[in-house]
Amino acid sequence: MKKAFILLHGAVLLAGFTGVFGRLITLNAALISWYRLMFSGLLLLVILAVTGKLEKIPFKDIARIAFAGAFLGLHWVFFYASIKYANISVGVVCFSLTSFFTAIFAPLLNRKKFSVAELLLSALTLCGIGLIFGLDATYRTGILLGIISSILVAFYTVFNERIAREFKSETITLYTMLGGFVGVSIVLPVSLYIFPAAAFLPSIPDLAYLLILALACTVLLYLMVTQALRHIPAFTVNLSFSMEPLYSIVLAIWLFKENRELSAAFYFGLGLIVLSVVLQMFRVAAQHKKLNFPAPNP
Repeated sequence: MKKAFILLHGAVLLAGFTGVFGRLITLNAALISWYRLMFSGLLLLVILAVTGKLEKIPFKDIARIAFAGAFLGLHWVFFYASIKYANISVGVVCFSLTSFFTAIFAPLLNRKKFSVAELLLSALTLCGIGLIFGLDATYRTGILLGIISSILVAFYTVFNERIAREFKSETITLYTMLGGFVGVSIVLPVSLYIFPAAAFLPSIPDLAYLLILALACTVLLYLMVTQALRHIPAFTVNLSFSMEPLYSIVLAIWLFKENRELSAAFYFGLGLIVLSVVLQMFRVAAQHKKLNFPAPNP
């Protein structure tokens, strides 16, 4: 169990480095996403083929998973664009809006009732973003790109939730990466036309960063989470990943001294977002405890 928790928190830390590589790699956002998806898909395909875990499924199911993956790939494009136009801290803070958009889209697409608690907690996150956006005009373009990123990943979350009940996690991950690669490939010419790239091929340092991003922050991260899930409930895993934006901000401040770039409005807004995450963690923990509380003896 102890080893599983170490693996889990190692995976969350690796996820926190995603934004760091977005800043280190000099390619534009679309090319970073394109190379990351390509390398991740190929690496995972080789690993599954060698270990004999490559699952064959009908093409229509591959298409369903790939469709969801396209949203994830486009999310990465806007996420990295947010970092490029602002900084890591702004990009990951905007990522926190995913819960707000998921609380809206999930009931609409699944034809279920809205959760008042989720909407209220997510609105607290929205207030935090609004405070940063309204009082600090420095990173408005980056914030807008980050908001689009969170909308796209919210759609991915809703679609992936349905698929996750039907297929193995490694199968979903593989075709998600390949679907994301196809999706980004389709929009890549338009993206490069609007946002011209200084270079199309990665330099030696960029190639090294991309391979680390694909191997460590995508494939290895997935393998660590899968291993942890054998001993830790999915509830605990999902809850732990709620802290990913905070890990990213700490890394950004430590590695790039981003605290010098951030205003008081950012920290007030971040405080509201952290409060929303903490309250959500307590709410989910209470629900989980209630569901698993032993029934009284008759």
